[in-house]
Amino acid sequence: MGEGVDPTRMCQTLVDKVAQSKQLMAITDPDLLVLFEDWFEELENEIIALNGQYGPLGAEALAKRIGLSLRGATFLLSKLQREKKL
Repeated sequence: MGEGVDPTRMCQTLVDKVAQSKQLMAITDPDLLVLFEDWFEELENEIIALNGQYGPLGAEALAKRIGLSLRGATFLLSKLQREKKL
């Protein structure tokens, strides 16, 4: 396919998602937000544990292993790397 990552598009998508998240936060039940944050934290901890057990996993392998989309796995990996947790 020869598809590469377009950083400009990726950034725009992220900005759009953040804006959308902020809109949703304004109307979301706080209890649901807490559940989402807990789930997100569990995913991050699972990725860190898998990384410790099997070594660095690529986004595709990680997505298959924990049942995320490739996009979701890529996002979480880059977030954890930025935060120096991986």
